[in-house]
Amino acid sequence: MPVKYTPELKQRAIELVLHAQASPDTARGAITRVAGELGLSKETLRVWVRTHKQSGVGTPAESVGLEAENRRLRA
Repeated sequence: MPVKYTPELKQRAIELVLHAQASPDTARGAITRVAGELGLSKETLRVWVRTHKQSGVGTPAESVGLEAENRRLRA
């Protein structure tokens, strides 16, 4: 029987992965790491993230990446 995850867990997991992928220091292995921390299958999380990216919805990670780029340029 498939496991049913709450929409809140799903959204938070996606946000954590996108945030981690926005930084070059934490991008590698982000899905595996977040899936392990939350007790999810990494393949399930990978599908969630891919579906979210294909939906074209804006992500918090994009704004975090923009802020990081602005800080780098100011320095």
